[in-house]
Amino acid sequence: MMYPRVFAQKVGHTRDNLQRDVCGFTIKPQKGQQKKDESKQYLEVMNMELRSQEVRTLAPENDPLKMGMGWKVEDLAKPQIMVESTFGDSHPGSAHLDQFVKEAVQAVNDNGGKAARYFATDMCDGIAQGHDGINYSLPHRDAIVNLVEAQANASVYDGGVFIASCDKSVPAMLMSIGRLKEMSAIMVTGGVMEAHTLPKKYVVNDPACAINDLLTLEQIGKFDAWEKTGVIPNEQLDYYKHNACPSCGACSFMGTASTMQVMAEALGLMLPGTALMPATAPELKQAAYDAGVQMMKLVEQGITAKDIVTKKSFENAIMVHAAISGSTNATMHLPAIAHEFGIEIDADTFDRMHRGAHYLLNIRPSGDWPAQYFYYAGGVPRVMEEIKSMLHLDVLTVTGKTLGENLEELKHNGFYEHCDEILKEKTAHLGIHVTREDIIHSFDNAKGTNGSIAILKGNLAPEGSVIKHTACPKNMFTATLHAKPYDSEEACIAAVLHGEVKPGDAIFIRYEGPRGSGMPEMFYTGEAICADPKLASSVALITDGRFSGASRGPVIGHVSPEAAVGGPIALVEKDDLIQIDVPNRLLAIVGVKGEPKTPAEMDAILAERRAKWQPREPKYKSGLLKLYSQHAVSPMKGAYME
Repeated sequence: MMYPRVFAQKVGHTRDNLQRDVCGFTIKPQKGQQKKDESKQYLEVMNMELRSQEVRTLAPENDPLKMGMGWKVEDLAKPQIMVESTFGDSHPGSAHLDQFVKEAVQAVNDNGGKAARYFATDMCDGIAQGHDGINYSLPHRDAIVNLVEAQANASVYDGGVFIASCDKSVPAMLMSIGRLKEMSAIMVTGGVMEAHTLPKKYVVNDPACAINDLLTLEQIGKFDAWEKTGVIPNEQLDYYKHNACPSCGACSFMGTASTMQVMAEALGLMLPGTALMPATAPELKQAAYDAGVQMMKLVEQGITAKDIVTKKSFENAIMVHAAISGSTNATMHLPAIAHEFGIEIDADTFDRMHRGAHYLLNIRPSGDWPAQYFYYAGGVPRVMEEIKSMLHLDVLTVTGKTLGENLEELKHNGFYEHCDEILKEKTAHLGIHVTREDIIHSFDNAKGTNGSIAILKGNLAPEGSVIKHTACPKNMFTATLHAKPYDSEEACIAAVLHGEVKPGDAIFIRYEGPRGSGMPEMFYTGEAICADPKLASSVALITDGRFSGASRGPVIGHVSPEAAVGGPIALVEKDDLIQIDVPNRLLAIVGVKGEPKTPAEMDAILAERRAKWQPREPKYKSGLLKLYSQHAVSPMKGAYME
């Protein structure tokens, strides 16, 4: 939840003498002794039911070892709460999380529990770009889940506050909550970094974005391609690189990190209105404290993660995903999270629910505004209000109330008025009048009415592939192109930059799926295509790898089965005709050497090619990437390790 800064300024109270309602701004006197008495009463009742207390009776070493790190005797009998985060100096999305860990720990300890800090630092896709480090990105999601599982079950906790910000860490924490679903859980996300206001000399006219005064990181790939092709000088590129990340937090666009923060709230695992706050907002620290307070209430009430996250919760999340034009990677992460909860969600579920869904969000990369403005416009609650008729309002959330009750309360407690006030403040320097509808459109004035994701199938992708059609030029919705296959991204991007790729080509990057190389993202190649006006609306990029949540243009990923297991993408040859038909959800090989073939003829040709195909020697011989390449399932199922 979020509290208006004006309350803290005018009332002058500190957190220690406030007791706030879990969804609102109600200020009540805090009675310390009464609070302690209430905590003691419920602890006495439930002490023998706590899992942490049960293991104390089984291991006599348990108590002395905990006292050896500073626990007091009275701490041993309290509910024991793990505060798990990805804090570390790995990237801006995690380097600031320790402040939220501190708040959550303090809240748990203030409210009758005993908190223990755990860390599972994540890596950054951006820092890993351009070299083989990116191959670790998706596998390390599952590595984090395995580590958190071990940490939680080895010591045994009664609940967990999970804190993360970014592409793989938020999905990893949500998967961990699913794996530990028998205990109480709540999520805190580390927010989003602010955008940098450009001086006039560096403002460029980007036809894909109406607000060119604000710099965000997803633009760097395009600017880098411009510098390589002589559009801008190196000095200008350096300025962009040195100012694209002015603060901590997730990158300020609706990429995978921002999408998954929104998904965490949409699943009911975050306090209302707290997803995707600016990382620098004072309200975010308060939200972390409040999450710790609410964790103790969940333990007291016996509400566990499995009570909150249901099939209906995932359906709500997918509808919100459609409304925000979320990252294509969510089609992989949400099924993986659902799998840990014992719930079946696949990519086809996205396609079915996105059809006819209203797409509302005017946030980059598909829109104009940096992601920090999402919160200023009302955040997840505002989106949910607009699509309320399409949501299951009876689902339980971490507030202990239903989604419908939460939304109703937010309408009356000043949340939206506070957001309006900040939006006015944060857009004043732009010299234009901005309303919340400029950022989050109303349901009746939607940017689109057919969702944002399509799952394409056909003889090229029998299990499916994914395209973000809201970021794709309309003229590429139906196209027949000439195939140019490459067996690595390095070879493909070199061809793009050296002018070997021509309008009308369908370029393939293959052997980059989960079992091929860990499923890295093909961000640079997509940006190089979008940066070339001749190619941006005339060339498709098709891969069994994945894309950054920032990717734009006619890019189709997650092609399944992948090349490494003999999927049809491995059989594509130069000048095969490739048909893309987004309205009819088709991705198919329809000709050879530029000549159309009948479906029966193509089946025979592909069968002949398949008989000659030989699997490649495994790329990785040891370590995490070997394990992942041996055990990862299809991206259409979640690309998790089985």
